Amino acid sequence: QVRLVDVGGGLVQAGGSLRLSCAASGGTFSTYRMGWFRQAPGKEREFVASIGRSSASTIYADSMKGRFTISRDNDKNTVYLQMNSLKPEDTAVYYCAAATGMVVRGVSEYEYNYWGQGTQVTVSS
Repeated sequence: QVRLVDVGGGLVQAGGSLRLSCAASGGTFSTYRMGWFRQAPGKEREFVASIGRSSASTIYADSMKGRFTISRDNDKNTVYLQMNSLKPEDTAVYYCAAATGMVVRGVSEYEYNYWGQGTQVTVSS
């Protein structure tokens, strides 16, 4: 059983930065594709970014390209999401996720079978 704990959310002004972290335990972290998703009030969960096992492959949602950076440290069993130039529309609960099985591209929530509890990010204008 894989357990994910994501932290690092908070309140920030527009244009500011936050760094989210997600620590994994109970499995072999280095073999998983990891992803970040977010869900704003009244909206469906949406893909943010994903990273392959060796960090060689990263994918971003178009609206996050150039502002967000996903990274991982396999020695620390942790995945990160550095968020810069934050906008009010980035306000959401952010979830990390682990895909332990077959992954096509890692952009669909249905490819992930373990989820963190979520961390709230609020961007004020």
